[in-house]
Amino acid sequence: MTRDEFDVYCGHLKATTHIVQWGDASVWKVGGKVFAIAPATTTAADNVQVSFKCSPSLYDILQELDSFHPAPYLARGNWIQTKEPDAISDEDLKDYIQQSYQIIVAKLTKAQRKELGLDSLNETK
Repeated sequence: MTRDEFDVYCGHLKATTHIVQWGDASVWKVGGKVFAIAPATTTAADNVQVSFKCSPSLYDILQELDSFHPAPYLARGNWIQTKEPDAISDEDLKDYIQQSYQIIVAKLTKAQRKELGLDSLNETK
């Protein structure tokens, strides 16, 4: 997945915001909380390593696979990162990003979810 494809996918998730920070990393948030990060790349067409939050059980599984490792600076909170830009299929990566988004949405207060129109966790823009 290229950074542009990553940004388009994350941008389709409802109530998300995008910020470029940490040395040109593409950071996606919902309710002000990060759910996915793609680091800076040399070009927008380059495939990127993506960091995302996952459940504790999925984190335990993924960190044992060759394709993943704990996300630098974020691993304490069950954050994982793809090791290589093409480590997994785009569809699998989208599924993991969607799960990360849902984890973060679930942690928002009921009032925040209502304000953001996130009564259903699977909605897109």
